[in-house]
Amino acid sequence: RVSLEEVLQWSQSFEKLITSKYGPMIYKTYLKTEHSDENIEFWLACEAYKKITSQRKRISVARKLFTSYIQPQAPKEINIDSPARKAIIRNIQEPTQSCFDEAQRIIYMHMERDSYPRFLQSKLYQKLKHSLQTSGNNSMVN
Repeated sequence: RVSLEEVLQWSQSFEKLITSKYGPMIYKTYLKTEHSDENIEFWLACEAYKKITSQRKRISVARKLFTSYIQPQAPKEINIDSPARKAIIRNIQEPTQSCFDEAQRIIYMHMERDSYPRFLQSKLYQKLKHSLQTSGNNSMVN
């Protein structure tokens, strides 16, 4: 279960939210209400992608990322600029561990600047915080 301590830390920085245990899942729930959950999905997929050591698996996952998020008219197309998209298109045949880094950085900035401040003001976050504060879950320190 999520603790009040964790939920309160999310308001300190976007990084604390996105690197916490339950933050990404709850943030994704919020992003669905804004129809932008592809951002967190892409960001998390990139985090997993960077850990792949097998070249064969990297190629296969890179192509999946490309067809799902990067190529024009992709089902979950993310909002990145043309140079970042072109760089990925150039590198997709021989994908490196870092070939999605720039796109991931852009998406991180979009989330941090745009949807994160709205998330902190959202009913979802405020209700969660309030329910933990009133239910006395303060003692749930991990």
